[in-house]
Amino acid sequence: MTDTNLQILRSRLQQGQDLVVLTGAGISAESGVPTFRGQDGLWRHYRAMDLATPQAFGRDPRLVWEFYQWRRQLLAPLQPNPAHQALAALEARLPRFTLITQNIDGLHALAGSRRIIELHGNIWHLRCTGCGQVREDRRLDLPPLPTCQACGALLRPHVVWFGEMLDPAVLAAAYAAVETCDFMLIIGTSGLVQPAASLGRLAKQRGAFVAEINLEPTPQSDFYDLSLQGKAGDLVPQLLSASG
Repeated sequence: MTDTNLQILRSRLQQGQDLVVLTGAGISAESGVPTFRGQDGLWRHYRAMDLATPQAFGRDPRLVWEFYQWRRQLLAPLQPNPAHQALAALEARLPRFTLITQNIDGLHALAGSRRIIELHGNIWHLRCTGCGQVREDRRLDLPPLPTCQACGALLRPHVVWFGEMLDPAVLAAAYAAVETCDFMLIIGTSGLVQPAASLGRLAKQRGAFVAEINLEPTPQSDFYDLSLQGKAGDLVPQLLSASG
């Protein structure tokens, strides 16, 4: 059944003029990125969800930064997988393409994607708690409490923590892309995390063809036009022939 659905997906992609892709943790897991759920969510005796909060940073920024430095060191040697690379190739071939990701690992950019909306931020970007300046910094030897070069205030990871709202401008850009697309591909998401989980439904309501690639069905699968089960690294590269 997967082969038949893949042919349908290829055919629809050939017809599409405006593609939006939404990616979640599943695509990065194939590169070795931990999901930080279950046992992967433990660091020392802390749960990741207890450290990735504004409250934790306010109480003990040194501890939170130590946790994020550990995460950066885990991510540093990892490379984009065939699914990341295929999406970058699709972007290069299609006139209208937007990649929306829930991932903070920066692997899409490493693969060559450029039209990226990072809903939850980027772990390789630092944001000043004083002036708000954001800059990329891939050093693995940051000071225990890094400070802003512009104003001297404490820096924090430029990621959306539990209990924080998404950047309104970033979210607005994602909604704008979804509302005008005619084809949406959702890859490696649980279909549970809002507001990302609602983007596929919005695209469908606006008339787009919506397809999902995931290891298993999600709570959103029945609302989409097509749901393929399998590894993104296997299935996404097979779509390349549809764009040429």
